[in-house]
Amino acid sequence: MPDRWQSFPVEFRGGLVTNLSPLQQGTQSPGSATILRNFEPSIEGGYRRIEGYDKYSDTYVQPYGEPLVQGSSQTGTSLDIANIYTEPQDGDTFTIAGVSGTYTIATGGVSYNSSTKTATLTLTTSLDSSPADQALLTFGNTDDLVRGINYYSSRAVAVRNQSIFTSTGSGWTRINAPAYGSVKVNGGAQTGTSLIVDGLTGTPQTGDTFTVAGIEKVYTVSSVGTITSGGGTLTISPALASSPADNADITFLSSEWLGGTKTRFAHYNFSGTEKLVLVNGSNTPATFDGTDYLPIQDIPADIDGAEHVVEFKSHLFFAKGTTLSFSAPFSDTDFSAASGAGVIEFDNEITDILAFREQLIIFTKRTIFLLAGSTIADFQVQPITKDIGAIQADTVQEVGGDLMFLAADGFRLLSGTERNNDFGLGVVSKVIQSEVLNFIEKSTSFASVVIRGKSQYRILGYNQNFTDSAALGIMGVQFAPQGGAQMAWAETRGINAYVAYSEYVQDEELILFANDDGYVYRMESGNSFDGSDIPSTFTTPYLSITDPTTRKNLYKMKLFFDPEGSFSTTLTTRFDFDQLNVVQPNAVDISNVTATGAYYGAALYGGGTYAENLKYIVDQQLVGSGFVVSFNFESISQDPSFALDAMILEYGQYGRR
Repeated sequence: MPDRWQSFPVEFRGGLVTNLSPLQQGTQSPGSATILRNFEPSIEGGYRRIEGYDKYSDTYVQPYGEPLVQGSSQTGTSLDIANIYTEPQDGDTFTIAGVSGTYTIATGGVSYNSSTKTATLTLTTSLDSSPADQALLTFGNTDDLVRGINYYSSRAVAVRNQSIFTSTGSGWTRINAPAYGSVKVNGGAQTGTSLIVDGLTGTPQTGDTFTVAGIEKVYTVSSVGTITSGGGTLTISPALASSPADNADITFLSSEWLGGTKTRFAHYNFSGTEKLVLVNGSNTPATFDGTDYLPIQDIPADIDGAEHVVEFKSHLFFAKGTTLSFSAPFSDTDFSAASGAGVIEFDNEITDILAFREQLIIFTKRTIFLLAGSTIADFQVQPITKDIGAIQADTVQEVGGDLMFLAADGFRLLSGTERNNDFGLGVVSKVIQSEVLNFIEKSTSFASVVIRGKSQYRILGYNQNFTDSAALGIMGVQFAPQGGAQMAWAETRGINAYVAYSEYVQDEELILFANDDGYVYRMESGNSFDGSDIPSTFTTPYLSITDPTTRKNLYKMKLFFDPEGSFSTTLTTRFDFDQLNVVQPNAVDISNVTATGAYYGAALYGGGTYAENLKYIVDQQLVGSGFVVSFNFESISQDPSFALDAMILEYGQYGRR
């Protein structure tokens, strides 16, 4: 006969654990999880279904910038265009300002010139009418990656192919039109492929495009002669369509921003105006002050094509390969040693640089260094470790006063100690080692953010072969104070991020990400994945409750949770490691659905109902018996978030047979 009813409380805590045997985990850490997917360990207790994401702007970031018609009077199925820095593809569609219809590029219908930034397109249908010279083409969406994301001056910044855009949430405005001053034609009757100009406050770059007032076509800078007192000669393509008037205005359209895998950013303020500096591993770094975009002029070869950038102690630091270069103090254009600029060489490729606790931390693939001091006179580089590094870029984040990064053996926490310039470097992901290795193996690129209000580090993997629903991610929540390594882990599915960025904006956390569908998304927003259900799963270990060699008969579960609205979840009970021939109970639905209340003056008498309060405790009848038992909670919905906090099992225990 069974004994009298007994109770067994379980507090859900500890996060995902996969390095213990089933019996060990159920005995040592009954509140942990063997599956914790799209549930996050909450600093308020329990496991909380993650929030969703939605579009930051309903419009996609244009894939080819602002291509323009090259010359008037074009007809038929051939179209010349200019101001395009990325080769369009067969099958791409577009519209033309002032011309009716949507047009498709025919198979084999692209002849592209990367030097002149022009293309001739063969279309599947004839033009409805002749487009105007310099009429704007608007392309349909493509699968080209958004390669950079940031937030600056109350607007998102996104990089796609050759163009840099900003948005306040409605549409996208391209900003990489270089500001070289009020540039004008210097002298009339000019012809051919040379153009004398003046009024320059900067030096145009090869690949810049521009128009000249009063004449047709878009022109590309092929080379730049010596610029003296703001004037000089530009070699251009094509030849001038006609002779421009003296002092005709020159309007620069675009500056080349090509190549590289990702664009990275840094914010700085040397003159009272916060600026943004951009690098992408291929181009000349550029700055943006909210109005003017400008490639940094006359930079050394060690900085041209920099991959990482950060502001530290009023210097801009650029990393390229194994070289770390820095500007003169309070300058984004002076790189002379006489002014206080310098270069530092490392043995391994630099994967990230981050200002941390009045020091600059330099990560390479195999080592970590710190740079202390304020100027070239007292900068000192010291090793933190020569055996461990950040194996991938974009994985370093400050969380809870420590630095989290992805090393070869998992996630490590770089923590300061009470000793000066001493750091701890503990591995904090051993409990999910197999998941980390799978995550590294299947992802070709990584993006990470910190959700400060949750003390959460979130790293997202990208692979062009991932579907959105299969995209991998890992969450780590720090529960110990600064310098501690107590982490709880979980996985994400369905957040497909190639680039990501997070910061506080007026006391509100803003988290942006993007991939290859052309849109920028806001994470931690809404209850769906941009209109799709959020799948979430939490599976407990196999609980022996007391003695694993005695059979328990389950009667009831008292489930404690913290809802933010109506929701439902499916509970599946599995006994004895789900072995063959073990009879298992049917799954049951647990819901917390509230009725809609009736309002006085609006409801019909006899037909209205009182609203129900949200439930925080649910009593669920259980059936079945076994030696050990596991519970699986699963939902696929767009319900508001909810947290599973704890449960109390009521059972009877048989004697040994």
